[in-house]
Amino acid sequence: MSTTVARGDLRAYEESLRLPAPELVGRLRSLLGAKLVAYLGSVQETRAVRQWADETDPRNPSTDVLNRLRMAYRIAALLAEKDSPGVVQAWFQGMNPRLDDVAPARLLREGDLDDIGPNILAAARAFAAAG
Repeated sequence: MSTTVARGDLRAYEESLRLPAPELVGRLRSLLGAKLVAYLGSVQETRAVRQWADETDPRNPSTDVLNRLRMAYRIAALLAEKDSPGVVQAWFQGMNPRLDDVAPARLLREGDLDDIGPNILAAARAFAAAG
């Protein structure tokens, strides 16, 4: 992994942990769009995403969903170091050969984060390093 990717990965990791939930959701929404964040958060409407991003709204995603969104932010921020939001969105939604041709967004939404998280990160790092 290149030094640039490694630094971007570390920065994205630290931000994913330090950002308050509303700011994290807001940044993720800027990178991925409200519909994809809603999908990752297992909600039907983007209204929930808007509520999560509103600092004055007491509604927050569950701990499980927040952890998935933190991982998604970490990956999106890493990829955004080199690519546009459109490319980052396409990466999340496309069938990924490094992930047995399953979309990273689907794995993040449906999989056990402890099991699939490292694989998705490895695929993102490889994509970022190749770009």
